[in-house]
Amino acid sequence: MTAAGVRVPHARWIVLAAGVVLFAVLLWFTRTFTYYFDEWTFIATSPDWTFWSYFEPHNEHPTMLLKLTYTVLLNTVGLRSYVPYMAVLLIAHLANVMLLFELVRRRSGELIATAAALIFLLLGAGWEDLLWAFQIGWLVSMAFGLGAMIAVDSRRPALAAALLTVSLTFAGTGLVFVVAAVVQLLLTPGRRRELRWFAAPGVALVAWYVAFGRFGEHPNPQPTAANLLIDPLYTVWGLSQGIAGIIGTSGWIGYVLLAAAMAVLAWRWRVRGLDPFAIGIGAGLVSFFLVAGATRAQLGWQQSGASRYVYVAALLWILLVADAARDLPWRGTWRPALVACAFLAAFNGAVLLAEYTAAKTAQMQRAQADLQALAAERSDPCLDGSSNADVLIMPGVSPPAYYRAVGLYGDPVAGTQVRDRDDYYAAKARLRKPAC
Repeated sequence: MTAAGVRVPHARWIVLAAGVVLFAVLLWFTRTFTYYFDEWTFIATSPDWTFWSYFEPHNEHPTMLLKLTYTVLLNTVGLRSYVPYMAVLLIAHLANVMLLFELVRRRSGELIATAAALIFLLLGAGWEDLLWAFQIGWLVSMAFGLGAMIAVDSRRPALAAALLTVSLTFAGTGLVFVVAAVVQLLLTPGRRRELRWFAAPGVALVAWYVAFGRFGEHPNPQPTAANLLIDPLYTVWGLSQGIAGIIGTSGWIGYVLLAAAMAVLAWRWRVRGLDPFAIGIGAGLVSFFLVAGATRAQLGWQQSGASRYVYVAALLWILLVADAARDLPWRGTWRPALVACAFLAAFNGAVLLAEYTAAKTAQMQRAQADLQALAAERSDPCLDGSSNADVLIMPGVSPPAYYRAVGLYGDPVAGTQVRDRDDYYAAKARLRKPAC
């Protein structure tokens, strides 16, 4: 018997129950978190948003529905608690886990799907996408993208095209699944006609880019033609860190794991022939880093190993590796060996996630102190209206913009005690006029 033929009783419910437990645990440990970095860009500018503002990119990403999500949250729960924002993020992660389970189950069976889903559920290497609510955009985009891949597998191209359209309105990560779906259909005999359903979303995306997307802000320093030379290294490093993240590691060992994974995939395709689904996923994975590198490689080729990228890459690698793992034998010593490997990968991910949750908690204490300093200095005549409480926590947000936001949506630090006194007094000093 192979791993693909093993039945796991109530496998879907096991994965869902594990996801609910993680949801509750992370929601508890992040209950003291607060708004951070890019979130303040949305919060500070949201009172001025018009209909056309929703079409303006954030960095290089289309974020129409992400902005709408923040509009709804800000005008309902406001800023007084970060918990609702984290709840939306974690629900999106749980959706990705369940959709990954379903996609792998269809191709590799319940055993492989359960292991893949639990490993991804505890993906500590992708901590940034699990502990920062602003990544709602990326995770929801991926959820609709995974749903589109299931729709393609179910021969429902119209639904797939609609889901991909929604995916692209949350973040540019939806492009990964557009590439994957298009390549899969191109390589599947008798299904190329289904590509006509993707024409309208493609035209809409191009129209958005011409009208809005090309005016998006790029990171500093700005991208140059040299990015084309750095892009291959940027891509290879990102690919290596994505597969290393599955087992909770990082660094140069990723190159070894990347070589091993490529060898396994090459062997499988040689034995069983080219698989349109796997080639599509691989094309989407490579395109993700190539596109990101075109605008961000100037930040350094190792930037592609950032945890928010690892989350995306690890999910796609899991789809590829799970497809190859379906033929592993399930007998004798293979059973405990495979179980041990899956357990160690999930355990390492959980340990990493716990470590980063603790580190993020310390960072959030600093963020709280900055907001408390802003509250304390609000009526101070020495307040510098052009100052910044902390460029590492809320860059580009002036005190007047902050006070307007909390006036509209509520004060996130009202009634809280200062825990990080050093940063509190440092932030107060930055907010005051010199020699005042």
